[in-house]
Amino acid sequence: MKHLLELIGFLALVQGVAGLVNEFTDWHWGLVQKLGFLDGHELYASIALVVLAIALFAAAESRKSG
Repeated sequence: MKHLLELIGFLALVQGVAGLVNEFTDWHWGLVQKLGFLDGHELYASIALVVLAIALFAAAESRKSG
């Protein structure tokens, strides 16, 4: 379970950072920009993904190894 949380956290972090980079550099890469229902809210979704990733890493760290 710890490895699954870390993997999902890593994917969320990559997508969140890609969304933030896209907002500031117009670099078209990542899942957040491709979701139509997020039009106009990509920045908030990217920040939420980064926060989610931090929470998942914290949850994975609190788990026992195994």
